Amino acid sequence: MARFDTIITGGTLIVPFVGEVRADIGIRYGKIAAIADEIAPSDSDDGIDARGKAVFPGGVDSHYHLGIYRDLAADTESETTSSLVGGVTTVVSYFRTGSHYLGKTGPYKEIFPEVLATVDGHAKVDYGFHLAPMTAEHVREIPWLIEQGVTSFKYYMFYKGLNLSADSRDARAYTMAEEYDLGHLYEIMEAVARAQVSSDVRLSVSLHCEQAELLRIFIERAKADPSIGGLAEYAAARPPLTERLSIEEAGVLADATGVNVNFLHLSSEIAARTAADVRARYPLMNANLETTVHHLALAHESLSGLGGKVNPPIRTREDNEALWRALSRGSIGTVASDHACCMEESKGDDLWPALPGFGGTALLYPVLISEGYHKRGVSLDRIAQVVSATPAGVFNLAPRKGTIAVGSDADLAVVDVNLTQTVTPELCRSAQDHSPFSGVSVTGWPVATLVRGVPMLRDGEVSKDWPGTYIKRNARATT
Repeated sequence: MARFDTIITGGTLIVPFVGEVRADIGIRYGKIAAIADEIAPSDSDDGIDARGKAVFPGGVDSHYHLGIYRDLAADTESETTSSLVGGVTTVVSYFRTGSHYLGKTGPYKEIFPEVLATVDGHAKVDYGFHLAPMTAEHVREIPWLIEQGVTSFKYYMFYKGLNLSADSRDARAYTMAEEYDLGHLYEIMEAVARAQVSSDVRLSVSLHCEQAELLRIFIERAKADPSIGGLAEYAAARPPLTERLSIEEAGVLADATGVNVNFLHLSSEIAARTAADVRARYPLMNANLETTVHHLALAHESLSGLGGKVNPPIRTREDNEALWRALSRGSIGTVASDHACCMEESKGDDLWPALPGFGGTALLYPVLISEGYHKRGVSLDRIAQVVSATPAGVFNLAPRKGTIAVGSDADLAVVDVNLTQTVTPELCRSAQDHSPFSGVSVTGWPVATLVRGVPMLRDGEVSKDWPGTYIKRNARATT
């Protein structure tokens, strides 16, 4: 009998915080069972030749939106397939009650089991959920949600009092919440901090930082300015100042409550600098800084149409470079896709009704390798840190996920770092029929993606299996 179910031979392992290691990997029962200088082909029932390739830990795409604009089960099927293209093996998806997603409100004790049941059996990769406490009842449910494996909670700072331009409904109608203000955020932070009884699990609050009252003013000004339009108008309507003030507000409340925080999708030089300053100002603050693939690589001056509309907006080339510098020096800890499958017909040709968001999970490793490693000299180790190891640690998936080590899940991406492909919707294998990255030449693509030892993507072919399982994060994952 063969010692291993699958072996990966001849590759260079990219081990986060260690570096590049030339070794073979033996996989058994979905786990990494051996790492050795050489494993004989006869020791396995199946082998993947990784000569000339880099073997990364599977990506942990920790900012994701399953089912935000489409049927949840169907969206899970198509979009987790897209994840495989980007070397992603685990996604942690945001969910909230209110408009979009399931389009209803109520206690999470009723809604969250429905979400889990709907997604079950439809995922190509493993998955978890961040939940947003939209009501006072949800805040009271936080201890129960932690028992269900939810250890991270979200607050959308820009919903507070904002009239949404798409349909003129106010925030209360959109969120289906009572008082969704800074007082509500303070109570969320108190509840999460109170539940933090051990350092074994990092409970946290994730923050979408744009300041609502300022948005109102800048949206009015941008709409009245005939000299700008399209994505430049949208960027002017939601400028970096709104991020800066919102981050400062959140920092004060996080310091007062002692809660761990995650500053999400930092889009600008100002936002990244402010978040780093806030973290330094409060020495006890445990804060993770996140940016996205699109905020690193896209600039509104280079895009046409509305496919790139997203919150916060695509900024400038200067902001791209500032975010890369923050990533390189270690200030930014995680990079995610903020994946939200949104069809072209939902974008249309009218800026304000166009839905925000687009898919990007298929580009997570490729864009980081192409733009980071090839163009800016970012090490492959650093890329593995921000795409896999750090999000796994921040969101309580380590050491099961996020590394290449004996006993960890055999979640792996075998990458040809010199393979160049032009981005198309078909290449990304999402249900989304467009991409703001379309036509961009990207160098560095996975040729095989394994989820718990199962080769789910191999030489361009996707497995018919559905191995993805819900990962409970209420205890530090053990091997």
